[in-house]
Amino acid sequence: MIVLEEHIAPILAGDLGYHSVQAIPGVGPILASIFVAEIGDISRFTSARHLCSWAGLTPTHRESDEKVRRGHITKQGSRLVRWAAVEAVARQRADSPIRAHHHRVGERRGKQIGRGAAARKLLILVYYGLRDGEIRCLAKTE
Repeated sequence: MIVLEEHIAPILAGDLGYHSVQAIPGVGPILASIFVAEIGDISRFTSARHLCSWAGLTPTHRESDEKVRRGHITKQGSRLVRWAAVEAVARQRADSPIRAHHHRVGERRGKQIGRGAAARKLLILVYYGLRDGEIRCLAKTE
């Protein structure tokens, strides 16, 4: 693990998005490099919702006339980004807002659905970290 970090650090040293994504609790150098490498140019996504849809973390929605069926996540898209987001949720600290969201939804809808909802929320933070170079909601207030 440390050897991999030593090889990744010089390659992504100048990438502002790589460093800003690591500010998210649960995201270290390895998961941040996965997000940067797999997502690539963030400007190809017009919004964070488009990134979540591309990663397959949005719920299915089938509709015909008045009948609506909503289901589990689509799982269409980048399997590696989806895995990294779920893994980062599993590594959350006890006091993080994403972990609180995970447990809040998990108590109501089930553990796996809560994990998927928290992964979607985390991927939204990744989008803004890669796009702006900082995550404003996690920035330290002075």
